[in-house]
Amino acid sequence: MNRNGLLFFSLAGIICPASAQIPILNPNGPVAEGQYELLISAVLIMLIVVVPVFILTICFAWRYRASNRASRFRPDWSYSLPIELVIWLVPALIVLVIGFLQWTRTHSLDPYKALGRNPLEIQVIALDWKWLFIYPDADIATVNELVLPVDVPVRFLITSDTVMNAFFIPGLGSQIFAMAGMRTELNLKATKPASLWGRNTQFSGRGFSSQHFNVKVVEESEFQDWQGSVQEGSPPLTNVRYRQLALPSSGSTRHQYHQVQPGLFGQVISRYQQEVVVPQSREGQP
Repeated sequence: MNRNGLLFFSLAGIICPASAQIPILNPNGPVAEGQYELLISAVLIMLIVVVPVFILTICFAWRYRASNRASRFRPDWSYSLPIELVIWLVPALIVLVIGFLQWTRTHSLDPYKALGRNPLEIQVIALDWKWLFIYPDADIATVNELVLPVDVPVRFLITSDTVMNAFFIPGLGSQIFAMAGMRTELNLKATKPASLWGRNTQFSGRGFSSQHFNVKVVEESEFQDWQGSVQEGSPPLTNVRYRQLALPSSGSTRHQYHQVQPGLFGQVISRYQQEVVVPQSREGQP
C-alpha cells in the first residue's frame, strides 16, 4: 500500500495527505505499521457506504428539485425489498469484515508479544508530571528523554509512582497504562532513525498538559556513544535524589543519571502492594 498516495482525515477534521507530519500516519516499526494498515483498511471499507451516500445525495437533490417536472411523484410508495436488502445487508457485512480485521489484527499486535530475541529492556516509571526511564543493562536513567537504537526490539516494563498514567509514543504505536503497584509491558521496535515524541494520554492533574517526552531513534553506534556519555557526565540516582525527583513538578525538563539505585523499579511497585491476610476462623467455628 502506497502511504504517500492515500488521503485521510486528520485529527483536526481536515483532509491531508498521509505524508503530512502526523505520527500515526507516519509509522515507524512493525507495530505502528500494522496499526496504520488496520486504520486505512477500516476507512477504505467504510467508504463503500460513505461514497455512495454522498453521490446519491447529490443525485436525489438534482433529480427531485422543484423545477424538474419530469420526476415522478409517488406519495403512496412505501416499500422495496431490493432497497431494504441493500440498506441492511451492506452495513452488516461491513461490520462483520471490520470486526474480523480488528479481532485478528489486535491479537497479532499484542503489546506483550516480543518482537525479537534479546530485546533492550527499559523500565518506565510515571511520576507527577514527568517520565523516568531506567536502562538497567547500562545502569543509567533519564527523565523525559528516551533514546532507542534502530532495528533493536525494545521491551518496556511500565509502572507508576502516582495516579494512573497512559504511556504512548504515536510514531511507534500502541498505548498502555501505567498503574501504581502493577507492572505492564509494551514491546516496540523502530526501523528507521527519527525524532519522535511521546506523552501521557490519561488526565493526571494540573501538570498533565506538559507531561511529554522526546524520543530519539539513532544508529547502534550512536546509541552506545550516548550511553557512555550519560555514564560519564551525570550524577548518581540515589534514593534521596529519586524522592526529590518524584515530587510534583510540571514541564518537560530533562535529566540524566547513572548508578541507579539497585532495584528501584521493583521498590516502586512493592510500595503500593499490601499483603492480604485472611484471618483464620476460631477452632470449632465455621
